[in-house]
This record gives sequence, C-alpha cells and structure tokens, in this order.
Amino acid sequence: MNNPTTLDQRRIEVTEEDLPLHCPMPSMRLWNAHPRVFLPIEATGEAQCPYCGTHYVLKGGAKAGHH
Repeated sequence: MNNPTTLDQRRIEVTEEDLPLHCPMPSMRLWNAHPRVFLPIEATGEAQCPYCGTHYVLKGGAKAGHH
C-alpha cells in the first residue's frame, strides 16, 4: 500500500510560565533532540520550530507589551 508520509508534527500549548519558549522543551528526550532554539511566540501567540516543525500555541494568545 502506498502511504504518503508526512512529518510527525506536534502541536503543543504553552503558558506564560514556559517563557522564554525554546525547543526542545525540558520534557522532551535529549538523546534525539536538536540544538536548542528560542522561539518568539509572545507577539503572535504562535511559533514553529525550524528544526522539528513542532507548532507551539500560547494559551491565551499573544501578549501585548510583553518583553
């Protein structure tokens, strides 16, 4: 059977306590992780990791005036 494969992308909801957001997150396995990259999520409420494609969504949406 020909089954087209797609990247195993995940959607993770994060909170302000997870900021500054970086991927991989502390709960992810380190043995198969990519280099840590910080993701700017505050302005738009969403960010995607350029390495693994994980899509992060900030619970409550974008934060106006957050630094």
